[in-house]
Amino acid sequence: MQYRRLGRGGPTVSAMGLGCMGMSDFYGPADETESIATIHRALDTGLTFLDTADMYGPYTNEELVGRAIAARRDKAFLASKFGVVRSGDRRARRVDSTPAYAKKACTDSLRRLGVDHLDLYYLHRRNPAVPIEDTVGAMSELVAEGKVRHIGLSEVSADTLRRACATAPIAALQSEYSLWTRGLEREILPAARELGVALVAYSPLGRGLLAGTMAGVDALASDDIRRDQPRFRAENLTANLRLVQRLRALAHHLGCTPAQLALAWLLAQSDSVIPLPGIRRRTHLDENTGALAITLSAEQTRLITDAIPAAAGDRAPDLSRLER
Repeated sequence: MQYRRLGRGGPTVSAMGLGCMGMSDFYGPADETESIATIHRALDTGLTFLDTADMYGPYTNEELVGRAIAARRDKAFLASKFGVVRSGDRRARRVDSTPAYAKKACTDSLRRLGVDHLDLYYLHRRNPAVPIEDTVGAMSELVAEGKVRHIGLSEVSADTLRRACATAPIAALQSEYSLWTRGLEREILPAARELGVALVAYSPLGRGLLAGTMAGVDALASDDIRRDQPRFRAENLTANLRLVQRLRALAHHLGCTPAQLALAWLLAQSDSVIPLPGIRRRTHLDENTGALAITLSAEQTRLITDAIPAAAGDRAPDLSRLER
């Protein structure tokens, strides 16, 4: 396993993370036995950076991850998030980044996970009405209390990231980043590098499309959120599948799978970029970790960048634009 550092002087973690969200929510039925086996396989191979959130399920994903690591807590670098509050309506959400909610949410997450501390605690989404200094200040108090080891943010602007870093050390920024989602390269990624904040890249495989195995949405579960997302609709999907064909050809030339190449491209961007693919099966885990054995030259990386432009269609409507 390769390792990378979260923030300047921060902890080292596996160079790839394991996104656990799909084990409980959003992508149709999941197999809990296989999910737990996948987490165990990850820990066995040294992929120890596990990612969950209270809103996944809601709540059930933290409980699942807690069961999976109950006898192996010392092997896992455990990250969770707060800030997105879901109600009984599957699509209804609100954002609460108040200091009081940060502390309550942390206590609840620790209980569900069955642990006494989180290695990394993210603000999942920020309500612009709440000063980021107030939220990060409350998170710093959680660090002082020993409930949290390191602080992270998710989907914030470069300006908010700077303000947060002026308030307390920020170890990681989790944002969507992949071959065809590169908007943060303009301002956010340079700011993170300047500030010494690691970039944890979620949806590095374009919610599955860049894995190269999807022909359309017909085979997806009826409640799979991708059915409602712009990049999976009609002419957008047709255009995006053409891009996947290019990726498949490049991967064939290099002797790897499209998923491995997409992840290797991210790994080649910077030592401070950590891909976080969502994984539900051991076979996919084994395939994805194969990307760690691929070293792309600067020329190969440039050729791949030029061959795969931005995807057709907007990003998923997941509250990411609150900070835009």
